[in-house]
Amino acid sequence: MTRRCGKSTTLMDEEILQKAIVEQAEQDPQDQAGLIVKVEEIHFNEILKLRLEYRNILIIDHLWEFTSLAKLDLNHNVIEKIEGLDRLINLTWLNLSFNSIEKIEGLESLRKLEVLNLSNNRISVIENIDTLEKITHFFIANNLIEKLDKVLYLRKFKNLFTVNLFGNPVSKEDDYKFFIAAYFPNLVCLDYRLLDENTKNEASIKYHYVLEEMKREELPMQQADEAEQSQESKVKLHTDAFVEFLNGSYLFKSMFEDDPEAETLHCVPEVAHLLQTYPLLSSFLINAGVLIIKYNLWKLALEFLNPILTFEHQMVEQCMQLFEIGLAEHKRRETEVSSFFSGQDKAVMDYQQKASEILENFEQEQKKRIVELKQLSDPDLLEVKINHYNDEINQLCNSLMALEFQLVSQLEDIIKKLDINISDIVGNFSETVQGIYPFLVHTFAQCRDLEDSYNEKVQKIAVATLENVSKDKLDKDMPDDVKMLFTDKDTVMDALTTGHDNHLLKINGRETQLVTRVNAWKVALIKGIQDKELKRNRMRISDIHRYVDHLWEQLEELQYHHL
Repeated sequence: MTRRCGKSTTLMDEEILQKAIVEQAEQDPQDQAGLIVKVEEIHFNEILKLRLEYRNILIIDHLWEFTSLAKLDLNHNVIEKIEGLDRLINLTWLNLSFNSIEKIEGLESLRKLEVLNLSNNRISVIENIDTLEKITHFFIANNLIEKLDKVLYLRKFKNLFTVNLFGNPVSKEDDYKFFIAAYFPNLVCLDYRLLDENTKNEASIKYHYVLEEMKREELPMQQADEAEQSQESKVKLHTDAFVEFLNGSYLFKSMFEDDPEAETLHCVPEVAHLLQTYPLLSSFLINAGVLIIKYNLWKLALEFLNPILTFEHQMVEQCMQLFEIGLAEHKRRETEVSSFFSGQDKAVMDYQQKASEILENFEQEQKKRIVELKQLSDPDLLEVKINHYNDEINQLCNSLMALEFQLVSQLEDIIKKLDINISDIVGNFSETVQGIYPFLVHTFAQCRDLEDSYNEKVQKIAVATLENVSKDKLDKDMPDDVKMLFTDKDTVMDALTTGHDNHLLKINGRETQLVTRVNAWKVALIKGIQDKELKRNRMRISDIHRYVDHLWEQLEELQYHHL
């Protein structure tokens, strides 16, 4: 305890947090999915709900381990600043009402937050909650919000359907209710009251022209946001399918980029023009060591151009087919995983129902036994009854354990089946894109074949160009350094070989990246499921032992009172 302005405040440390967890578990054991909680067995990263109201807390602290926390109540304290919540990324409910907060801040990382209660504080501006896109309930009653236009900040939250501004100066303005109803057409409740259709219709008519103007002003930004969100969704889907940037010429372009001899090629005016018209030609021509001469080699230039354009078109077609295959395989994997989790959830729910029935029956009988034991005065009969009660406790423990082992066995089978099915899906996908089977035509192997064919054509054209150089058929104005590239056959052919090798490296690298990542995903998926199940099993066994220990402690206490 510390004192501030004559008032006692509580230091928010591990001891306070542990005490709060034990108290709420005693009030409602199901909150922590356990039966009895002991301080030494508390793991902060497993706690889902935390109630810290009425504790005179001044500073929010020591919450960094509560990474699974979904609901946090910090109302009725003396908190002055919102802080220390950065690690609570799974929080969906936050109650900070009845404190001394003056500014909304420190909430940026709470992207899953749906309910935010800031009522009864000293806040004058609604701000700094842009990242809370999932928010549905926003309570800021009895604060210092003064102007109606300051509330318009909340229009960006499309899922918002409950707002409470009661008790703020803004709520006393004449047009308050109609203003809110007009500018927030999707709002269902305002200040804990339903917004009826008559109010919404009247508000819509009253603010029609203002709303139309605002919609026109907001439309470009809204369209930009929607386009950005759509693009982000596509990128995520493509990445999850391991085929990002295969839907186009990205791979082809990457094969011809970063060529150090680009400046030499630019010395030829017509080639420079070609570079602008066909940007992809630049790297190709340099890597091949071939220069298209400006006067007498247009026919030869076209011979170069056709295989390049054909090669690009064929490469893009192959990549697009790989891309489509990847999306289809991603859907197959998602369907299989979804089916697994449905089966797993059903097995766990069936288990929980059976366990609840066993516990309910036992507890009903337990109440009768305790009443009976308290009424007994005969020591011998008491000992017999206690021994019988001990047997009942052991039988309960055995029943719960047998049920748990039955679930473990069932889940092991389900996980094993998932592993087999996912391994088959991933294996087939990997073999397909690699071109293991000769009858498959849209693979990285086909990309390599295209590159080999393209390289052969370029070599023939390069040889023809070298012959023209040897016969001195080049223009007199050609720069000397450009001519020099064609005087040495070995240099030209080495450049072609280097370019060819680099192209294959790019293709092989993208293939390896895809195969490696999809296999790593499979391993991580199965390991994550197994680890989570092992953790669940250990927690459940621990819960059973704690509950049985609690029953024996009750029994010992009864024996002690009879002595």
